[in-house]
Amino acid sequence: MKLFVPGRLCLFGEHSDWAGGYRCLNPELERGYTLITGTNQGLYALVLSHPTELIMRTSLREGTPTVSISLPMERSALLAVAKKGGFFSYAAGVAYQCLSRYPVGGIEIDNYRTDLPIKKGLSSSAAISVLVARSFNRLYDLNMTLQEEMELAYLGETTTPSQCGRMDFACAYGNRPIMMMFDGDHTEISELKVPRNLFFVIVDLGASKNTQEILSKLNQCYPFATNEIQQNVQHYLGPISSKITQEAVEALERGDAERIGSLMNQAQAEFDRYLIPACPEQLTAGVLHQILNYEPIQPYILGGKGVGSQGDGTAQFIVKDKESQQKLIKIIERDFPQMESLTLTIYADQ
Repeated sequence: MKLFVPGRLCLFGEHSDWAGGYRCLNPELERGYTLITGTNQGLYALVLSHPTELIMRTSLREGTPTVSISLPMERSALLAVAKKGGFFSYAAGVAYQCLSRYPVGGIEIDNYRTDLPIKKGLSSSAAISVLVARSFNRLYDLNMTLQEEMELAYLGETTTPSQCGRMDFACAYGNRPIMMMFDGDHTEISELKVPRNLFFVIVDLGASKNTQEILSKLNQCYPFATNEIQQNVQHYLGPISSKITQEAVEALERGDAERIGSLMNQAQAEFDRYLIPACPEQLTAGVLHQILNYEPIQPYILGGKGVGSQGDGTAQFIVKDKESQQKLIKIIERDFPQMESLTLTIYADQ
């Protein structure tokens, strides 16, 4: 059986999944809302059942050597590898959770192609986890829904040292855009329809950031704010982000690229105002802001912002059409050779 799982791009509402989760402890907090779409790039795999083992072979990037792991389908062995961390911990964690819930044997996954950038805010680890969950679901006829696949993948990754959020696993929905709402432990998913193609460019900034530091500093602002900086973080990740994200959903369902671009610019400006003081070492993000404000690309973009946890990891732009995509990429390749660009098209519903 051949499977494809894309990465996921958080267009709006970064950090709102875990922030909304704190409503379990502080009901005064705002619900979290995020607008997400799958990428056009991802993991390609050939999967089959195996009587007794979890076997996975993968090439992390095109042209790199294949690495592999073989583990007995035993809870103790799977849990030990999951807790250790590292690339194969995600597969082991999902297999552990699946074995704890379902009468399954092993699986063999040949991840023969990966064109999704790793560790760039596009949920590559979540894509691996969803791939493993989907492999068990399809090969053993477990009849899980997409949301149940997401949940199994999420539980599997939380078995590892990874600090993931539920939104990362929206890649289970493929290339279609969705809105997610987070209220404590409760999550709602709405699938969205797009009347016309929307064109984006995702730029790996070729720099570095520390996602764990960002998450640690921002989580210190919850569940109860004790100073102005913490109040500002809750204010942005609550009512401001919620309003911008829901307006972006409306714009996306109208196919209004110009409005989406304007909202991206607004979201970045508000993010900078309210969140940089909480983690200035990472969120000041000089490389990100250099490319967002780079004069030669302005005629080709409608708006842009950071991706994922923000910082100097990845930028996203919305542009008018396919021609603008290519012009933007050429300028970035010419003037910033350390950066790599990917196209993303959200296709109109047929």
